[in-house]
Amino acid sequence: MKNLSLLCLLAVALMAAKCGSGPAFPKEVYGQTWLYSYEEDSADVRTYRPNTFDFPASRGRTGFMIKEDGTFINYAIAPTDGLEEQPGTWAAQSKNILNVQLEVAPGKTHTIEIVSATPAVLKIKRRSSEEQ
Repeated sequence: MKNLSLLCLLAVALMAAKCGSGPAFPKEVYGQTWLYSYEEDSADVRTYRPNTFDFPASRGRTGFMIKEDGTFINYAIAPTDGLEEQPGTWAAQSKNILNVQLEVAPGKTHTIEIVSATPAVLKIKRRSSEEQ
């Protein structure tokens, strides 16, 4: 009985460690190109929509892609008004906070807090390392 109790306790501890370590947002968030929908922003929360969304006309939109393998791709506005890929990596700091490092800015970390995530809308707070 004592061994069974220890085994159950170990199982619960392992489940808690696994559940608390990774990000907590839908799988649809991964591999999707999210573009900035600035028209929907609130004071401190940025809104992103999939690139398939019918956005109003704009001279360009920034965005990003989060891949499950830890790859992060930032999309900046290119000189020709297209999108310029800036590769990087991400790591989960907690269930809803990601630390992002881009190759174009080594040593500079961006922290992204996922406020809410659905397949259609992603709301985040973003800070650079200087703002922390």
